[in-house]
Amino acid sequence: MTRISSTYRLQLRGPQADPQGRSFGFADALALLDYLQDLGISHLYLSPILKATSGSAHCYDVVDPTEINPELGGEEGFRELALAAKKAGMGIIIDIVPNHVGVASPEQNPWWWDVLKHGKASQYAHYFDIDFAKDNGAGGKIGLPVLGAEGDEHKITFATLDASVPTAPGLVGEQVLAYFDHFYPIAPGTLVPDDPVATYYKQAYKLCYWKSGVISYRRFFSVNDLAGIRQEDPEVFSHSHEVIRRLAEEDLIDGVRVDHPDGLAKPFEYLERLRDLIGPDRLLLVEKILGVAEPLDPRLRVDGTTGYDSLREFDGVFVNRAAEDNLSMLALKQTGSTWDAQALHATEQLLKADVARYELAAEVRRLARAVRRDNFSTAGAAVDEAELIETIIDLVAEMPVYRADYESLSRLTASVVADLSHRYPSKRRALDLITAAMLTGGEATVRLAQVCGAVMAKGVEDTTFYRASRLVALQEVGGAPGRFGVSAAEFHLLQDERSRLWPRAMTTLSTHDTKRDEDVRARIIALTIEPHVFAELVHKVHALVPAPDGNTGHFLLQNLLGIWPTEAEGITPALLERATEYAIKAVREAGVHTEWTAPNQAFEQAVTDWVAAILGGPAQPMITEFVATIEKRTEPIRLGRKLLQLLAPGIPDTYQGTELLSDSLVDPDNRRFVDFTMRRQFMQRLDEQRVPDPVQEPDLAKLHVTREALRVRADLPETFDTGDYEAVFAQGPAEVNCIGFARGPKGSRRTARHEVIAFAIRRSFDWQDASQWAGTTLTLPHGAWRDRLTGNVYSGEAQVADLFATYPCVLLQHIH
Repeated sequence: MTRISSTYRLQLRGPQADPQGRSFGFADALALLDYLQDLGISHLYLSPILKATSGSAHCYDVVDPTEINPELGGEEGFRELALAAKKAGMGIIIDIVPNHVGVASPEQNPWWWDVLKHGKASQYAHYFDIDFAKDNGAGGKIGLPVLGAEGDEHKITFATLDASVPTAPGLVGEQVLAYFDHFYPIAPGTLVPDDPVATYYKQAYKLCYWKSGVISYRRFFSVNDLAGIRQEDPEVFSHSHEVIRRLAEEDLIDGVRVDHPDGLAKPFEYLERLRDLIGPDRLLLVEKILGVAEPLDPRLRVDGTTGYDSLREFDGVFVNRAAEDNLSMLALKQTGSTWDAQALHATEQLLKADVARYELAAEVRRLARAVRRDNFSTAGAAVDEAELIETIIDLVAEMPVYRADYESLSRLTASVVADLSHRYPSKRRALDLITAAMLTGGEATVRLAQVCGAVMAKGVEDTTFYRASRLVALQEVGGAPGRFGVSAAEFHLLQDERSRLWPRAMTTLSTHDTKRDEDVRARIIALTIEPHVFAELVHKVHALVPAPDGNTGHFLLQNLLGIWPTEAEGITPALLERATEYAIKAVREAGVHTEWTAPNQAFEQAVTDWVAAILGGPAQPMITEFVATIEKRTEPIRLGRKLLQLLAPGIPDTYQGTELLSDSLVDPDNRRFVDFTMRRQFMQRLDEQRVPDPVQEPDLAKLHVTREALRVRADLPETFDTGDYEAVFAQGPAEVNCIGFARGPKGSRRTARHEVIAFAIRRSFDWQDASQWAGTTLTLPHGAWRDRLTGNVYSGEAQVADLFATYPCVLLQHIH
């Protein structure tokens, strides 16, 4: 296996996923190997490679885990990529999806098709987490929420699958039932000639009105098109991991990223099996979203998380925490809420309860039935169904983490139950019933953990984070917007912890799931440097162009400032289209005035009209001038944060394209095709120019910082793989406006024999104004130190004004 010093995330997709027929598959990734190697990357980090729904734009909807996606180049294409990477001294990390499979088009998923055809008699029935109980709401059948209206069964017709429809092997020519363009199998011996409806009623599935709440299979969160599978069953694990086992045995992969393991019945046991399958040395990362005070269970045989926790740290340490009161008051005036920790907590509790009560009602009802079954006493007989369900809703809404059944959180559930019992005495009987069921360690225990995670994801990241608007840059997966920034002390303690406990955990600034790319967030974070100036802009803009409502306007304006060009010529029709699409998604996710399942066309039109008026109306010159000013304060955040992330403990990931400036918002915006031809040209310019001007050439400067940091990381394995971390502090009047650390081989902290120092500006009005750094110095360890960004050499007590004369950050390497 190749040593892993850094990764580069690539979003793969076939031509069917793009209106223009463009693809980005294994062959395209292979063509980038030389560029990524020049950048300093050691490993390609690929989005899911297994066969997904035809035309999938993300490939997390796997339909056949036993085959590498032919739309990406198939096994032959992957093998060619892997061998070429290995020849170049690089490797591959793959993203796997063990929790669910895609069922939007049943005919493409051979396991799901067989289950629908044969019901409980299917050889794959136990692969899926299906409720076949008579009281499942579908009369014991598989309830599928697909009908557009009650009574639509009469619209079911016969059809024959032909070659124009992507299907699993062997299905072409099969007679099926069709509901518009959805196809369903006919079980052997159930065909009623010339009567598709009568035939339908003989099947093992029931097509239900999509709003009825009848869904008899576990889903990925509340996504009907993704059905959960039972990895706790050894047969399911073995069958669904055939490709991964083979790739590991042939040494074609160096690691695995596991998507949403918290959705599984027994994630701890699953990860044990997976570790045994891939071997002790390959990288094993989990998409685990941790609370601020939640540790990753040290008993897990994994290398760490995929980096959402680190993203909070790298963003937060650049926030001017002194701006909290100003921005809270501004939010209060604009939205009616301060969106502080207390307000956010109250909103999260309310929205999590709503998600449990409505979107996840089927899962909550199934949990309630499991609670009854797992309770061997008669104590619960006095608790009626409504009382039990409402208490379950209260319990999952109170859970502060995705799931609390890890041993490192062993007392959390007891604490939440005790608090609920104290506050709501009337619920004590129901709480006792739930607790008694959990003590058996049976189905109810598992389902409670799974429901908690889904409720957290939908209620917080997918809803609250689209409503809160104090500082939207903090509202990312794994973020804690109620905590306004991260102190230097907290930052250093967390990096030291990662260095000691999880040195191979991933760190990141942008992912396919971030709601705003790193450079968009950097611009928004810069608003905290002079919050009163930002507040003045907000009042003027809304006076000129009033928003449809205060909270929507305050939320969207910050995002628009994040992507706003520094010159008016950059405000193009394409930018307006992207901003409009984002605005519609944001207000639907917020779910206040409109939602995905019931769009309010009048409100959405008002929002899109407002976005157009902001970008092209009377406030445009004022905003453009403001952005040009704030850009001077953004550059130190953009470059300094990148330097810290790439050199901090952990394995740094670079999301595709973000080695240059990126203005992407949430998906699908952040999954746009990346212009690698332009990036190659920038790399060539960098080779010719060496030290680009960070003000005049911000793209080139970011590429320069990225490449130098990745190269030094690749050059010093003892320093970055298992080495020490030590905080570095300036001395003098402006010391609090700097942040830095030293890295060196194990033991260097004790002997002061560091190899690399990363030092950056946390906040500055104008970082090139040397007067603000007067009297502030950085005492360097013994010897001479060369800045890899400028070539300048320093030793002893260095003036911070000199260090930051050219760049707002320095990458100092000890000269032996």
